[in-house]
Amino acid sequence: MTGTPPPYVPGHGLLAGRAAVVTAAAGAGIGGATARRLLEEGARVVVSDAHARRLKESEAELAAEFGADRVAALPCDVTDETQVAALFDLAVERHGRLDIVVNNAGLGGTADLVDMADEQWDKVLDVTLNGTFRCTRAALRRMKAAGAGGVVVNNASVVGWRAQKGQAHYAAAKAGVMALTRCAALEAAAYGVRVNAVSPSLAMHPHLVKVTTPELLEELTSREAFGRYAEPWEVANVIVFLASGYSSYLTGEVLSVSSQHP
Repeated sequence: MTGTPPPYVPGHGLLAGRAAVVTAAAGAGIGGATARRLLEEGARVVVSDAHARRLKESEAELAAEFGADRVAALPCDVTDETQVAALFDLAVERHGRLDIVVNNAGLGGTADLVDMADEQWDKVLDVTLNGTFRCTRAALRRMKAAGAGGVVVNNASVVGWRAQKGQAHYAAAKAGVMALTRCAALEAAAYGVRVNAVSPSLAMHPHLVKVTTPELLEELTSREAFGRYAEPWEVANVIVFLASGYSSYLTGEVLSVSSQHP
């Protein structure tokens, strides 16, 4: 029925034996939902986030449910190359391999260009675009050296395609993520690594509510054909598809996870 989320889809062991890294995975957003979905599909996961306390809580919750041997965590600020390198080194050290990387870290905000300071623009670009670059580079270096293939999934946004007032910095960053995805895919294909992205429209989680006005959320929801926002796990399902063998011939693609109409 329109406006009602569908039943939760159970795991099917699609990623059994794989090792994954998920950035910005603390809390109830897309990153947290993705970490859970990967575990439900049989993967071992290293989760990271810039918020150490929330990350520790998420790690404890996931470890209690899926086993401490399958979950590790390390705080990581994706604007810091040293921290990024440490995160990916931990993944290889803890799980002995690196098969899947989900670059979910991003930063938004609302400001008209005439009022936007350089610092606002730079911060959003550094986290959202440069952070994705740093993590993709770290992943590809290790995957190339290992010679066992792998998958990178980046989190873009429909605003990378569609204009929205007050979102010039975020839209530019997400459009950059899409371009980065396509270029990285061409390079990584030579050593058997696929690079794709998801492009969600509106996935509801507590952090979004804090940084978005009720009026804007209502307007964005009204554009969705289903008359509702996406649940974070619905976006995570598409990420799982891209991480799995079911998408073995997809690379350099940006999949819209949206029911939005213009």
